[in-house]
Amino acid sequence: MGVGGVATTSTSPVVEGYRHLLDGKRKWYNNRRLIALDGWIVLCLLTSSYNGFDGSLINSLQSMDTWEDYFNRPQGSLLGLLNAIQNIGSIAAFPFAPYLSDGIGRRPTIIMGAVIVLIGAALQTASHSIGMFVGARFMIGFGVSWAHNASPMLVTELSYPPYRAPLTSLYNSLWASGAIIAAWTTFGTEFMHNSSWSWRIPSLVQAAPAVFQVTLLWFAPESPRYLVAKGREAEALATLAYYHADGDESDPLVQYEIEEIKAAISIDRAATSNIGWKSLFTSLGNRRRLRVVLAIAWFSQWSGNGLTSYYLNIILNNIGITSSTIKLLINAVLQIWSLAFGMSASFLVERIGRRPLFISSCAGMLVFFTMLTVCSAVYAENQSQAAAHAVIAFIALHGAAYSLAFTPLLISYTVEILPYSVRAKGLTLLNFTTSCALVFNQYVNPIALKRMQWRYYIVYCCWLVFELVYCWIFVVETKGLSLEETAALFDGTEDQVVAQGLQAAGALSSETRSEKEKDMD
Repeated sequence: MGVGGVATTSTSPVVEGYRHLLDGKRKWYNNRRLIALDGWIVLCLLTSSYNGFDGSLINSLQSMDTWEDYFNRPQGSLLGLLNAIQNIGSIAAFPFAPYLSDGIGRRPTIIMGAVIVLIGAALQTASHSIGMFVGARFMIGFGVSWAHNASPMLVTELSYPPYRAPLTSLYNSLWASGAIIAAWTTFGTEFMHNSSWSWRIPSLVQAAPAVFQVTLLWFAPESPRYLVAKGREAEALATLAYYHADGDESDPLVQYEIEEIKAAISIDRAATSNIGWKSLFTSLGNRRRLRVVLAIAWFSQWSGNGLTSYYLNIILNNIGITSSTIKLLINAVLQIWSLAFGMSASFLVERIGRRPLFISSCAGMLVFFTMLTVCSAVYAENQSQAAAHAVIAFIALHGAAYSLAFTPLLISYTVEILPYSVRAKGLTLLNFTTSCALVFNQYVNPIALKRMQWRYYIVYCCWLVFELVYCWIFVVETKGLSLEETAALFDGTEDQVVAQGLQAAGALSSETRSEKEKDMD
């Protein structure tokens, strides 16, 4: 499907969707029910935070002499295993994740995942051997996988429509918030010389977000789309009305949303071929979605960030920076930098659009990683301190370019383009592909860096050229569309059927609005 054809859909009657039904006075900061809704959403966003904490923690621990000495300075394949085991745990949990999310609901799945993370964090804190540490990280990865599957879906399916894109984009952006906490916690505890609590305390802090989820999410609302799919339409209507219209079930926006959900789910059920794992590969529309989803999943870990996120310690050693305090400080500052750019990009998603952000991100990463490679080569040749400092600067710029698209859009773009019937399964494939890319990176990178040093960076420079071309060809724009409208873009001739269902929902909402206006008169 050509990219140009997609852009024209933004002017169609269907795309106008809910926007003319919004109450301009209802804002996130002046409506107590929207504030409460955003509070529940923040609890879901914490999943990304403790996922980011774990991703940054092992990078930071490698720079701590107390951790290195306690576990006899792991190197090579053992170091790769320590990095990869969390994602191996995630992969082990993937087969169950979509069935839990679609079966028992988004909210219970998040809570179950958080409980497993709590157990894993406790075991990691108490670890007295490398085997126990590895096992604890496997358990953390297993729990994160369940919570990570359900959390973004609950965010996007609960959000007030105008705020859906930025809130869902914030989900992955807050990965850096957990990474910041891990980086600065380890920076502080690094001064606890000769004490194993210098690495045990950060492991304990990792449990904090999961504690909030386990204790508070019991009281949060369930996804309206999940409730409709389970035949609980009255409950779904009540949830939408309570949070999106101050309890008014006849509100035009609420009526539009509920009818749109019912129409989309009804169409999916009528076409039984659109349900299940098989449909992801047999349906033309779903194959179009998968070629984007699987690609951005792999790109998200193969854009050079796998080196700077997990093996910054080795990169800094290669440019002559060996002080553990300096390395921890650089890591901590880089995490703040990434969070700032990731959150800023989250609020640009609806202003600029998804496609320009993806293309700009790939182009920026290509330029800055190439310069990083050049400066690393210069340092290797003559030990120039200016070149070493430039490497650090280009690591930061490369991270900023990455954060333009892959931080905010990896999850949000995926849940946008997938229809409800395969949303959980498609998100599981995204997470599975991401974890596979991570495991490969985490095993191969330390071995390749040891043997090839800066020359290994050239592999990523070439790969980034491919990423840029691929995103230019296949990423489509979804700016300004609802979830159901976005899903319809990929279905070819089938989108006419979906559009009819959505237009019917719009017509019903218009009738409801007219009746309400007459009553007011």
